Amino acid sequence: MSFKDKIDKTRLPQHIAIIMDGNGRWAKEKGELRVFGHKNGVTAVREALEASVEIGLSYLTLYAFSTENWNRPQFEVDALMELLVNSLNQELPTFQENNIRVNSIGRMSDLPGHCQVTLQSTIEQTKNNTGCTLTLALSYGSRQEILDATKSIAEKVKKGEISLEDINEDLFSKNLYTSDLPDPDLLIRTSGEERISNYMLWQIAYSELFFLPMMWPEFSRETLFECIYLYQNRERRFGKTSEQL
Repeated sequence: MSFKDKIDKTRLPQHIAIIMDGNGRWAKEKGELRVFGHKNGVTAVREALEASVEIGLSYLTLYAFSTENWNRPQFEVDALMELLVNSLNQELPTFQENNIRVNSIGRMSDLPGHCQVTLQSTIEQTKNNTGCTLTLALSYGSRQEILDATKSIAEKVKKGEISLEDINEDLFSKNLYTSDLPDPDLLIRTSGEERISNYMLWQIAYSELFFLPMMWPEFSRETLFECIYLYQNRERRFGKTSEQL
């Protein structure tokens, strides 16, 4: 029996965020270059997205490229950028057929020009889709996001648009890159590493965390279904006691 059949569709997480880790190590174990792992990771992305659409998930956010990833060897960075462009072009018909809206968070201006053009075109062409929202975190770093939000709020205070008393959690959230997204209910990381790596630090304050031993290219639809099933068997208290729920 698939884990999909065990899932209570009335209690789905609204938003799942994933740290797609382990492409390079997976390739190395097979005696291949790291780029080979990234290319196979695209298949895992497709698996996760198809499972999300199939189960009725509203939001899926993938950590595709961090601000720290710019420090990788140039040939690997170039390969990742080309992979991004090729994948978006190839998957656009799938996005349209499955009513998927593509979104992005991060410093898009850091991306090469042709990547920005392809990404913006994909976002524009899918903006009216009302199914699952697929958000790609590109040139994304949560600390930078928080600094950018702080500067934005400070500028508004300086201009007299808001007062110090207006600053609260809701206002701060509205100044983050993720202002139009709900906070993730579930965060998944592959590769066996158990750290957050500068990903949505503000937004995952109450997310359920799953650290999987598998490498990202090994991730499948069934993996996502299993994570959702296990998520539904956790008790989310948000600071309350079990008796208060």
